[in-house]
Amino acid sequence: MALLKVKFDQMKRVKLAQGLWLMNWLSVLAGIVIFSLGLFLKIELRKRSEVMNNSESHFVPNSLIGMGMLSCVFNSLAGKICYDALDPAKYAKWKPWLKPYLAVCVLFNIALLLVTLCCFLMRGSLESTLAHGLKNGMKYYRDTDTPGRCFMKKTIDMLQIEFKCCGNNGFRDWFEIQWISNRYLDFSSKEVKDRIKSNVDGRYLVDGVPFSCCNPSSPRPCIQYQLTNNSAHYSYDHQTEELNLWVNGCRAALLNYYSSLMNSMGAVALLVWIFEVTITIGLRYLHTALESVSNPEDPECESEGWLLEKSVSETWKAFLESLKKLGKSNQVEAEGADAGQAPEAG
Repeated sequence: MALLKVKFDQMKRVKLAQGLWLMNWLSVLAGIVIFSLGLFLKIELRKRSEVMNNSESHFVPNSLIGMGMLSCVFNSLAGKICYDALDPAKYAKWKPWLKPYLAVCVLFNIALLLVTLCCFLMRGSLESTLAHGLKNGMKYYRDTDTPGRCFMKKTIDMLQIEFKCCGNNGFRDWFEIQWISNRYLDFSSKEVKDRIKSNVDGRYLVDGVPFSCCNPSSPRPCIQYQLTNNSAHYSYDHQTEELNLWVNGCRAALLNYYSSLMNSMGAVALLVWIFEVTITIGLRYLHTALESVSNPEDPECESEGWLLEKSVSETWKAFLESLKKLGKSNQVEAEGADAGQAPEAG
C-alpha cells in the first residue's frame, strides 16, 4: 500500500509544478546565501590562521561553500524539470532521469543535514585548535626579527585589542613566557641577570603584559608591569584592580565569536535543509502523479501521487534485498573471472 497517497487532478498538478518551480528558484537564492556564509566564515578564519593550530576548523566553511554550490545546481535543474512538467512533450525527456535525480536529492539532503549538525558541534574542535594556536602565538610574540614570525606580535596585539582579551586563558599567561625580545634587554644590568639566572630555562620572565592588554575603560593609567607588586604603585591592590587589564582570555573570546557565527550559520542551514526536504517531497509527488496518469491523451484525468510506493517496512526490505542481489551478482562475476583465469594458468 502506498504511503501518504494523494489524489490530483490537472489543476492540482499544474499548481504543484508551478509552486515547486518558484520554490526551487528561491532555493537557488538560499544556496547563494549558504555559499556566501561559508565564504565569510572562511575569510574570518583565515584572518587569524596564525593563532589556530590546524586546518580542521576550515571543514565547516568548505562544506558550506560546497553545499551552496550544489544547491544552486540541483535547484536550477529541478526548476527546469518543474517548468517542463507542464508540457507532456518536454516532460518525456526527463522521465527516465527523475528517479535517479530524486535519489541524488535525498543524498544531498542527508549531506546538508550533516553539515548543519557540524556547525553546531564544531565548538570542541575549535576550542582545542585555538588553545594550542594561541599558546604558540604567544611564545613567538618576541620573535620580531625571525623570518616567518615577525608578524606575530602585531597579530596578537591586534587580536587582544579587537576582542578585548588578554593571554590564552587570562593575563597571567604572560607571566609564564618571555615575551620581551633579548635585543631590548640590557644584559649588563644586575636585575636582568638575576631574573635570567633565577629561571631554570634561562628566560627573562616578568609579572607584566603587553600594552594591548590594557583596558581603556580603567579610571587610572594602565599598569602593565609589576602587576603583582602592590608597593610598586601608589594606592594599588592587584587582587582588586584587575579591571586595569582585560580579564577574559582570548581563547574564550575567539571561541564565543566563532561559535556564535557557526550557530547562526547552522540555523540558516537548518532552515534551508527544511526547505530542500519540502521541495524533494513535492518533486516526488509531482513525479508519481504524472507517472500514474491513466490516459496520457486526456490531460484532465485524475491521478494519484504518493511518497513511497509501499510502506516503510516493505520499502526497507526491498532495499535490503536489492543490496543482497547486487552483492551476489558481484560475487558471481568474480568467480567467473577466476574460472576464466584458471585454464590460462594450466
